[in-house]
Amino acid sequence: MEKGVGTQQQVPRSCLFKKSRFLTLAVVLLLGAGCTKNIFSKPQPILDSAVNNKNHLSTLKVGVLPTQSRTEQERMIKPLDEYLEKSLGRQVDFQIGNNYKEVVDWLVQGKLDMAYLGPVTYLEAVEKGAKVEPLVAPIDKQTGQPWYRSCIIVKADSPIKTIKDLKGKRVAFVDKSSTSGYLMAAASLKKLEINPNQDLAKVIFASSHSKSMEALENGIVDASVTNISSYLKRQKQGKLTPQNSRVIWESAPIPHSPIVISQKLSPELIFQLKKAFISSPDGIEDIVGTESAGYTLVIPSDYAPIQQLRQELNLISTSAK
Repeated sequence: MEKGVGTQQQVPRSCLFKKSRFLTLAVVLLLGAGCTKNIFSKPQPILDSAVNNKNHLSTLKVGVLPTQSRTEQERMIKPLDEYLEKSLGRQVDFQIGNNYKEVVDWLVQGKLDMAYLGPVTYLEAVEKGAKVEPLVAPIDKQTGQPWYRSCIIVKADSPIKTIKDLKGKRVAFVDKSSTSGYLMAAASLKKLEINPNQDLAKVIFASSHSKSMEALENGIVDASVTNISSYLKRQKQGKLTPQNSRVIWESAPIPHSPIVISQKLSPELIFQLKKAFISSPDGIEDIVGTESAGYTLVIPSDYAPIQQLRQELNLISTSAK
């Protein structure tokens, strides 16, 4: 396990981008600066002629993975909703899915203009026929980079010392479509010849990072699979603290969760979205749980390493190979 959880030195934002990515970002920034409502509406199919009362522009429909508790995600969404509406000059409606699959299905059915996904759910959506592409990803405030880490947590007094000790133990994952809540840990277990379906005493899929950690808190499992950002957020809530819990394993860096957009969006709106995210003010939280320090542009090839892991674990459907 790498030491220093939550203590990584923050890197200046000017050092965050590869040259090619930095040039694209510079172009975006040089081209221009930029009453209570229910923002959690049920998504409907995208209609080119859809018009609302806000500047006669169609409502932007946004899907969100259920990574945290619904109350926490709704709290984080409100300031972002206000910021995007002001930046774009149109209404923005968010819908938090009941599970990961539901958000992917909405994309496939054309019911969303944009979605907050994980690397795996983005790849699954494309495989199922969703016409989407990654737009931006958050810069992790802890690392100063557009990547994050999966981790496995146990109680402080647990006899479990390393990931090898999970054999025969009870483990909570998030969802089979979760990158940090399943894929990375499953890949590491496979290298140790530990099959989650055969070699663990109990496996549960908790449906969100917060519920995975809650299962550990309540003694339902011996270990919780999540990510460092979600674990730090849980610490701030006074639940899993450095005094009563510890990390036994961290993954290699994972390319951060992409915000994807429908390919049906106009070039003008795509440009507006890029500018809005890249220029977002401090204090706007990433609504899938990351404490972010802004956003960076991303492209499909950034997620090729995740696709390779999925292939190694035989997690890609036959029709998609």
